[in-house]
Amino acid sequence: MAVLALDVGGTKLAAALVDEAGTILRQARVGTPADPWPACLDLLQQVQGDAGVEGVGAGCGGPMAWPAGRVSPLNMASWQDFPLRERLRERWPGVPVRVHNDAVCAAAGEHWLGVGRGVDDLLGMVVSTGVGGGLVLGGRLHDGPSGNAGHIGHVVVEPDGPRCGCGGRGCLEAVARGPAVVAWAAERGCTAHDGRELAELAGAGDAVARAALARAGTAVGRAAASVAALLDLRLVVVGGGLSLSGAALWGPLEQAFHDQARLGFLTGAAVVPAFLGADTGLLGAAALVLQGDRYWSAA
Repeated sequence: MAVLALDVGGTKLAAALVDEAGTILRQARVGTPADPWPACLDLLQQVQGDAGVEGVGAGCGGPMAWPAGRVSPLNMASWQDFPLRERLRERWPGVPVRVHNDAVCAAAGEHWLGVGRGVDDLLGMVVSTGVGGGLVLGGRLHDGPSGNAGHIGHVVVEPDGPRCGCGGRGCLEAVARGPAVVAWAAERGCTAHDGRELAELAGAGDAVARAALARAGTAVGRAAASVAALLDLRLVVVGGGLSLSGAALWGPLEQAFHDQARLGFLTGAAVVPAFLGADTGLLGAAALVLQGDRYWSAA
């Protein structure tokens, strides 16, 4: 059994052909264009080739109307109320087509095949162009009534902080999403154009780059600890492009998490990097179909 998997982000698109064991048979990636749909379709057709598929799973930035799969990513202006699940069904009729938030897919992927294997309760986070999250509780994906449970990007970490794309102020996403971190550094004279350059400068000792990543890491760690306390979690898994920024991000992140997670019942709680790396979202999207009894509960 093989399924198509699609991971739609504000910076990049990825698609893969995945078998029932979670092995990626073929995959392709491209930068996210202004109109993502033709590129999504092209990537999926590339990885399918002449193979038969028994389902399609997709993860996309939110919020979204779930399970209808109508997506309105805050960082993709051209996709507002876009009928992603319906479009995929039109192209691949007669097989299951399932669409969820990309961070929810990341949580599912890490729970299925990554660092969360065997853990009943975890929060999976994506810190990239946006900041999102997904929850596994009692060994099953927890959707919430609208499918947006776990959206940690809109936990407030700086009450007087920057305005967020959601309309609120001081949300974790407004502070820690990659473009916001780069912009904060640029306002203070840093020359980095993106998160990768920022991490390189921080590694080379640039004080502003290090301060920018420390601010972001501290915010992520505090939010993760707050959710761990709220839901009695022992594991938080953090992936996404900015999570690859190394010690300049992870040192403050882990410190903030452990400074905040002081209640006795949180003894042993940990925040760790995603094990599956760039494939986390793709494998989670595939899991919506291949492991649907655990990660998909809708029609």
